Amino acid sequence: MKDRFGRNITYLRISVTDLCNLRCKYCMPESGVERLCHSDILSIEEIVEIVKIASKNGIKKIRLTGGEPLVRRGFINLCKEISKIDKIEDIAITTNGVHLKAMADELFENKVRRINFSLDTLVKEKYNDITRRNDFDKAMESLFYAIEKGFKVKLNVVLIGGFNDDEVENFVNLTKDYDIEVRFIELMQIGESANWSKDKFISNKIVLDKIPDLEFEGVSGVAKIYKIKGYKGKVGLISPISCSFCEDCNRIRLTSDGKLKPCLHSRDEINLKGLSGKELEEIFKKGIYEKPEKHHLEDGKSESTRDMNKIGG
Repeated sequence: MKDRFGRNITYLRISVTDLCNLRCKYCMPESGVERLCHSDILSIEEIVEIVKIASKNGIKKIRLTGGEPLVRRGFINLCKEISKIDKIEDIAITTNGVHLKAMADELFENKVRRINFSLDTLVKEKYNDITRRNDFDKAMESLFYAIEKGFKVKLNVVLIGGFNDDEVENFVNLTKDYDIEVRFIELMQIGESANWSKDKFISNKIVLDKIPDLEFEGVSGVAKIYKIKGYKGKVGLISPISCSFCEDCNRIRLTSDGKLKPCLHSRDEINLKGLSGKELEEIFKKGIYEKPEKHHLEDGKSESTRDMNKIGG
C-alpha cells in the first residue's frame, strides 16, 4: 500500500513493551518508566490481529522492539503466531541482548532470522555507565551465540560525542572476521537526550574520516552501506539528522499501548486498541495513507511526545 506521497509502505515496527531491563541514558530515566496496567497494552491476540490486517495491506516485514521485547511475557508465542501469517516474509527483533542467549534457539525455530543488537560500546566500564547496569558479559555472550547460530546480525551503535566516537575503529574491526553489519546511528534530540549539549550530537561523517578504507557499496533501507575490501562484514551509516531519508521511508510504527505512529518524530498518533475487523483495517489504511512527508529534526528537537523506549527503537 502506498501513502499519499507514493511511498510503498512494507515495514511495520511493533513495540511489544515500553519496559526494559537496562536504563540507557539517552533512552530512559534512571528510575525507569511507570508500568502500564495490563489492560492498557496490546495483548498478544490484538498484536496478531493487527499484523494480519497489515499483511493484507502490503506489510511484508515485521520488527518486534521495546523497550526490551524479550521481557514481554508470551514473546516466543507472539513470534510463533506471526510466523504463521503467509504474507509476512521477514520477522526481526531489536534487543539489548541480555536475555537473548537463553531464547535464541526458540526464536530461530519460530522463523526469527534477523537480530539487531543495541550496543553502544565495547568497553565494559563504559557499558555499565551508559546502561546504568552491569550486563556487558551477558550481552556479548548473546551476540556471539547469535552469530554462531546463524542469525543475520546487525549492531546498532548510537554515536555520542565524547563517549564512543573513539571506538569507531574497534567496531569496524568486528566486520573483519564476522559477517555482520555494524550500523552507526546519529544521536537524535528526542526524549531523554532532547536537552543534551550540542557536542554530543555528531555526524556519521566521522566514521568515514576515521576509516578511509571504507568503500561505498550502496543503500539498504535507511542505511548507506560501506565495506573494507577483504572483510566479511559491512558498515552501515544511518543519518537521520545530517542526511534525511524521509523520501525513501517505507515504515510505520505501533506502540505497546496500541497507537499507530506513521512517523517516528511526529506527535500524531492513531489509536488501534479496541478496534477489530473492517474498522481496524480502515483506520490502519488511513494511517498509512496520511503518513507525513518528512520529519523536522533539522529544525531542532523531535516533535514526538514520547521517549524512544515508548515508541520502539
